[in-house]
Amino acid sequence: MNKQVFGGDWTEEKLNRIRKYLPAYVHVLKDKGLKYAYIDAFAGTGYRELKDAEQQSQLQSQLLFPELVEQEPQRFMDGSARIALQVEPRFNRYIFIEKDKNKIPDLEQLKVEFPDKSQDIIIINDDANIYLQNLCRKDWRKNRAVLFLDPFGMQIPWETIVLIAQTQAIDLWYLFPLGVAVNRLLTRDGNIQEAWRRRLDNIFGTDDWFEAFYQSVEPQSKQLNLFEIDNNPSAEKTEKIANFESISRYFVERLKTAFAGVAENPLVLRNSRNSPLYLLCFASANPKGAPTAIKIAQHILEG
Repeated sequence: MNKQVFGGDWTEEKLNRIRKYLPAYVHVLKDKGLKYAYIDAFAGTGYRELKDAEQQSQLQSQLLFPELVEQEPQRFMDGSARIALQVEPRFNRYIFIEKDKNKIPDLEQLKVEFPDKSQDIIIINDDANIYLQNLCRKDWRKNRAVLFLDPFGMQIPWETIVLIAQTQAIDLWYLFPLGVAVNRLLTRDGNIQEAWRRRLDNIFGTDDWFEAFYQSVEPQSKQLNLFEIDNNPSAEKTEKIANFESISRYFVERLKTAFAGVAENPLVLRNSRNSPLYLLCFASANPKGAPTAIKIAQHILEG
């Protein structure tokens, strides 16, 4: 068996976009008289961690989504938290949120590695949704932020997305679980169990997705023999018409209902077998700054 480790080119593609956007964001805001922060809602350890062969064999048996197991020659690479700390000119605040208390000591180590920024690094051991929702309800008139939402799956409810938009102050990079979660719950025949429907309602903020992703079709005529009875001759069937492109378009339109501006060209991140995993989306909540932010983000996403 070939050695395989967690992470791959799709991860680097995601981080490259963040790496390019943050300096441009700081450059635009640095003379505006505003305080601006970088917020990482799933900060992890500050590194992109990669497993050795023995650990990976255990991980593979546990992974819900085996596409996430990719070849990667490096053991450690910078995660989004460390990338933000390397940006110059610097941010005024760095807020790193991590629910797993075992990863907090590694985030605390960033204060040692970046001593000039240590007083401005805020590490939160909490559920990302709880913390973000409380943070978004505060007064944002003199504050701005870039928020990176990088969940593994469907942890972000639409309620959180709306509250982010209502700040009118946050630029959002969101790794939407296009292929690893959402598309998997959309069965071919539309017979979706109730728990899955609730999860889809929760992430989209509506149940209209069903009408967008499914259509009713007339049943094919059936030739009956002398002894057969057609008990439901007029029954319609439901079939899935959604694909990755239409799901992506639908989610972009959902973001537009909440944000002042949304990038029209989200980036589909794929694994080595070309299967879509995530959709990297960008949205800007500030009505005045959105046109500039969207222009920059769309250029980066094209890259």
